[in-house]
Amino acid sequence: MRLETLETHNFRNTEGQISFDDGLNVFSGENGAGKTNWIEAIAVLASARAFRTSRLQETIKFGEKEAQIAGNVRESPEIVRELRVAITGSSKILSINGKRETAGNYLGQLHAIVFNADELEIVRGQPDERRRFLDAGIVGLHPPFSRVFADYARIIKQKNALLQKAQDESVKIDKISESLEPWNQQLIVAATKIHKARLRFVERINEVLEKKLFGREELSIRYASSLEEKGDLADFENLLAERLQLRIQAEMAAGYSLIGPHRDDLEIKFDGHDLRKFGSAGQQRSALLLLQLANIAVFHATRGEYPLFLIDDIDAELDYKRIGKLLDFLEGKTQTFVTTSKESFVDRFGHLGKLFRVTGGEAKSN
Repeated sequence: MRLETLETHNFRNTEGQISFDDGLNVFSGENGAGKTNWIEAIAVLASARAFRTSRLQETIKFGEKEAQIAGNVRESPEIVRELRVAITGSSKILSINGKRETAGNYLGQLHAIVFNADELEIVRGQPDERRRFLDAGIVGLHPPFSRVFADYARIIKQKNALLQKAQDESVKIDKISESLEPWNQQLIVAATKIHKARLRFVERINEVLEKKLFGREELSIRYASSLEEKGDLADFENLLAERLQLRIQAEMAAGYSLIGPHRDDLEIKFDGHDLRKFGSAGQQRSALLLLQLANIAVFHATRGEYPLFLIDDIDAELDYKRIGKLLDFLEGKTQTFVTTSKESFVDRFGHLGKLFRVTGGEAKSN
């Protein structure tokens, strides 16, 4: 897939239409000029989600009521689709070729993988960030799987409400067990699907991981279930059912659900050492980049095409030696979009692709 054009209206401070190169596209400009806004617009076009806010309405230009992002995506020499996201104060409208679509039908038309400072939380932050990385990768490969994650979140929310109510009202264990049973049965079904999908995704990441692309240290990852050493993980469904029964009293005391894949983690190590605890900032950046490159490779192996790769503030997160290796690795593969505020980056790498100078939100190609 290739993003041929992008048009924005009232999206943050951006305005106008631009056309892209099939390979590298560089947004250059001073801090605050709007470089990141342009690649965030690409991310919204792909996923209907912004990467700098959880509230999409916050991307609407101050004083305006609606923002629009549109782009032409070439799937093949014969097939071009226009994608459009309209954002209002209370909703978002997704459309393909002028026809309004549900999120389920829209997602998967364009896929983008992001590398920025916030994404570094995957390797240095809390487990929920690593679970998000896994789940986003799975949905990228199989968009309908988003329904499983949504169902699981709903089940956990309802179960937690029951547990909290039982705690507040001192409900007896036999009564709460009866109330929890239907939710636990639903939880087991959804959790088993998630556990299997995450395990398989990590297996596939490991199959393509360029473990030493940026240095001598070797990156390794492993899916760490919260039920490890609790029984036979190969029989996950029955093990989960057993643990849910055993831990009812503990869950009542806590007031929330203690058992399930929402408690799992992704173990990331460099040369056998926990990257989160012992990795340097440079090692953490390299590890994240290797994970995202593996994510791209898995996507390509599954879908037969490459996703877009969005790299914000590239020379703040990577040195020029790593950047050179990265761009060599990506050549002929992904359509890549990067931002930089440094003229030295433009001098060194700008000739490799299409350069856009950004001033006041307006992007002009040289």
